[in-house]
Amino acid sequence: MTMSFMFQDNAGASLRSAVLAVLLIGVAACTPDAKVAKTSAAGGTLVVATAGDADNLFPPLTMTSQGRQVVDQIFDYLADIGPDLNTIGDGGFTPRLADSWSWAPDSSWIAFHIDPRARWHDGQPVRAGDVRFTFRLLTDSTLASPIAATLRGIDSVSVRDSLTAVVWYARRTPEQFFDFVYNVAILPEHLLHEVPVKSLASSQFARHPVGSGRFRFSRWDGGSRIEIVSDSNNYRGRARLDRVVWLVSPDMQAATTRLLAGEADFLEVVRGPAVDQVVASPRVRLLTSPSLDYGFLAFNVRRAPFNDRDVRRALSMAVDRSAMARNVFDTLAVPGLGPVTRALPVSRSVVALPYDSAAAVKILAVHRPISFRLLVPTSSAVRVKYATLLQEQYRRFGVKVTIEPLEVNAFVQRLTRGDFDAVLNAWHSDPSPAAVVQAWGTAGAPPEGANFVGYTSRSFDALVDSGARSFDPARARAYYARAYREIDADAPAVWLYEARNASGVSRRVHVAGSRADAWWSDLPDWTVDQR
Repeated sequence: MTMSFMFQDNAGASLRSAVLAVLLIGVAACTPDAKVAKTSAAGGTLVVATAGDADNLFPPLTMTSQGRQVVDQIFDYLADIGPDLNTIGDGGFTPRLADSWSWAPDSSWIAFHIDPRARWHDGQPVRAGDVRFTFRLLTDSTLASPIAATLRGIDSVSVRDSLTAVVWYARRTPEQFFDFVYNVAILPEHLLHEVPVKSLASSQFARHPVGSGRFRFSRWDGGSRIEIVSDSNNYRGRARLDRVVWLVSPDMQAATTRLLAGEADFLEVVRGPAVDQVVASPRVRLLTSPSLDYGFLAFNVRRAPFNDRDVRRALSMAVDRSAMARNVFDTLAVPGLGPVTRALPVSRSVVALPYDSAAAVKILAVHRPISFRLLVPTSSAVRVKYATLLQEQYRRFGVKVTIEPLEVNAFVQRLTRGDFDAVLNAWHSDPSPAAVVQAWGTAGAPPEGANFVGYTSRSFDALVDSGARSFDPARARAYYARAYREIDADAPAVWLYEARNASGVSRRVHVAGSRADAWWSDLPDWTVDQR
């Protein structure tokens, strides 16, 4: 199974790997244009406004949204997940670096045939040995790649011939195909095999990468600009854009200004007053779509009074989540259901605890006085606003909340140490519903996972495990739905909101594709009308 747990909301991102990402800016999967790009000439430059720089451009260690957006254009994966985000078997997956694959009768291995036309950007052919090299590198403890955690079910990779890599599995699982192809960007062995593993993060390659994707690296001016250009002779076809440029701004307001002024063509996250500005602008338009982002108020269940289930339930029922979502997001969010969003089919039978002030008053009266400190990162305008709203809401129930704002690094340190009463946080999960265990399951206890609040439930764990082991999609969904109902009833968190992706895009840009996990998945097929 995979795991994906990221700090997210107006400062979040989508990663393909099991990464605890703390320096993220945004994700916004875009609704495809009705015209799409078929009526537009190829070529031109797309300028993306962003409020954060990449950390590095080495896929196994890339942790920021900006870095991931770039490396996913430069490097290839063996196959691509479909727009429905199915993770069971290989249904809906499309060929990418592998032009075909075959399964062992007992599913103990999958053989991937590399497209013989595939070339690295330096002209060398892509070979099966590159797949084997990449797996060995990712699972090398010296590298300490967080992706390694997603590959625990994989025993090894062998080379059948120069174009056939065989991935061997320790056991048969419903998501074994997804685990490898979704998480592993293939790397060039001929350029990296002599670089000491411990030096890869700071290597020349990490700042000037060579991949096999439809774009090739052009330049990176730290803190200012990243540029990629179309690979003219790419085996999958030339990208329709000539180049893509990420312009780094000091903050989201500056990035929004660049979009509205026509200096940029795309802004991945639009929130607050910027929404009205985008809607009113003749230059740009607002695109929205479902997302995998959810925000929550989490309780440290190891501390009193949160070790009492009734108190947690009462504090959940005391929150008018619908009103708060409207206050903060207007129409760009709905009340959360649990540790899942409506973008995934498993959410369909999930119902969170309702707003019930009478029941909350009755329970809380028995446990008075209640007071706690609420940890909130100052980098997130959404969470700062939610903190104030929650403080006022709880005051009406006789609960005293002291807001404790912290800059993001201090926030993360306190969170990972478990040094807090309650915390306002947000996650962006990957498409696999099994990933919920990493943030809320017993197995997700730090440092292996992100279950910082200490929630444990044998029933929840067992239901998620049963869902992850089921090869029947309907049965798997039933197990996951029961797991979500279990954790909702235990209330380790108040599921505050499920944000919709909202991005600003120039009216001369034609967007192609729609993926809730990554707005950039079909970037090579976007087009820009020439000025």
